[in-house]
Amino acid sequence: MKNNLKTYSGESLEGNFYAIGLNYKKADAQIRGHFSISDIAKEKILLQAKEEGIPSLTVISTCNRTELYGFAQHPYKLIKLLCEHTNGTVEEFEKVAYIYKNHDAVSHLFTVGTGLDSQILGDFEIISQLRNAFRESKKHDIINPFMERLANAVIQASKRIKNETGISSGATSVSFAAVQYIMARVPYISEKNILLFGTGKIGRNTCENLIKHTKNQHITLINRTKEKAEKVAGKFNLIVKDYADIQSEIAQADVLIVATGAQQPTISKELLYLKRPLLILDLSIPKNVSEDVMENELVTVVHMDHLSAVTDQTLDQRAGQLPLAKKIIAEVEKEFNQWADNRKFAPTIKALKSKLSEIKDGEIDNQRRKINGFNEEQAEIISERLIQKITTHFANHLKGEEGSAESIELIRRVFQLETA
Repeated sequence: MKNNLKTYSGESLEGNFYAIGLNYKKADAQIRGHFSISDIAKEKILLQAKEEGIPSLTVISTCNRTELYGFAQHPYKLIKLLCEHTNGTVEEFEKVAYIYKNHDAVSHLFTVGTGLDSQILGDFEIISQLRNAFRESKKHDIINPFMERLANAVIQASKRIKNETGISSGATSVSFAAVQYIMARVPYISEKNILLFGTGKIGRNTCENLIKHTKNQHITLINRTKEKAEKVAGKFNLIVKDYADIQSEIAQADVLIVATGAQQPTISKELLYLKRPLLILDLSIPKNVSEDVMENELVTVVHMDHLSAVTDQTLDQRAGQLPLAKKIIAEVEKEFNQWADNRKFAPTIKALKSKLSEIKDGEIDNQRRKINGFNEEQAEIISERLIQKITTHFANHLKGEEGSAESIELIRRVFQLETA
C-alpha cells in the first residue's frame, strides 16, 4: 500500500495524514465524556494547531466519538492537542484509542462519514456533523486541498449510499432508539407526561420522534436558554417552561429525557421530589444525570449506551445492504486515492516539462543561428510533440505499479529538477 501523501499539486505537506480518536466500541460513556470537545474548545484546538504549523486539521466530537483528522510529523502532536483541550489524559487515551495513517486514515473517514461505523448502523446524522467540522476548518483557514477533496468525496459516497441502498431505511438513530425504548416499557405512553430537558440536535430529533411515534400531547420542553426551547416548541406547538421550574416539572413527569450539552451533571438527587415512578433517559455525552439519582427507589435511569441494544426490524434489513454500501465506498475511495497518488508526482512532471522546454528553446535558438532558412515553426511543433510524448511516458510510469518515491527522486536527479 502506498503511504506517502507528502507532496501533491505542487504543495509540500509536513508529515502524514492521520486520524486519531476514540469511540463507543472501546470507550464507555464516562471516558468519552472526558474527551468531549465543546464548540469553544474546538475553536481553540484549530487556532493552536495553526500556530504550531499544522497545515490542515478537522475536529469531530459527537456523543459516540471524538476524532481529529490532520497532517503531522507524528500522531502524538494531534493527541497532545486533544488532551490539552479536554479532560482526558494521554494515558487514558492510549487505552481506548485508535490511530490510522494515510490510506488507512482515508478509509476510516469514509466508514465513519457513511454511517457504517455508527453505534446504530446507518445513522446518517454524522455526515452533517462532518460537513460542519470541515466548514469550521475552512473558516479558520486550516484545511488543505487534500482534506477538502477528501471531505467532498466522503459526502459524495454518503449521498450515493442514501440514494442507491436501503441502509438508511427506517428512522433508526440514537434519538429514535430512545423513543423505541420508551414505547416498549411505558404503557399508555400517549397519556404520560414527558419532560425534555435540552433542545440541541439530539433533543430536537428526539422531540420529532416522540411526536411522530407516541402521539403524545403532554410534552414539555425546558432549556437553559428559553428562546431556543420556544423556537423548537413553536414548530411542534408544545409547552415551554423556565429552567427555574425544572424541579416542579420533574415531579410531574413520567419520563424525563436529558439531552443537554453540559460538561457536568445537570440532574441530581436534590432535584427529585417524586411521588410516582420516573424513567430517566440520559442522551448526553458526557453523562448529565448524576449516579446519585439511583438512591431514589422510584427512579430508573437508562444511558444512551444501553439504547444501542434496542433492536428493530430495520437493522436486519440494513445489514443486508452492507455489501452494496461497501462497494460504493470502494469506488469513491479508489477515485480519491488515484487523485491523491497522481498529485504526488504532478510537480515533478511539471518541472520535467519546463526543463525540456528550456532545452528545446536553447537548441532551436542554436539551430536558427547555424542553419539558413531554418523553419522555426516546424521545429517548434515537432519539439512540443516530443516533449508531450516524453512527459506522458514518465507520467504513465509513475501512475503504474512501478511508480514510487524512488522513481520520482531519480527523475529529479537525472534532469536536475527543482520542485516546490
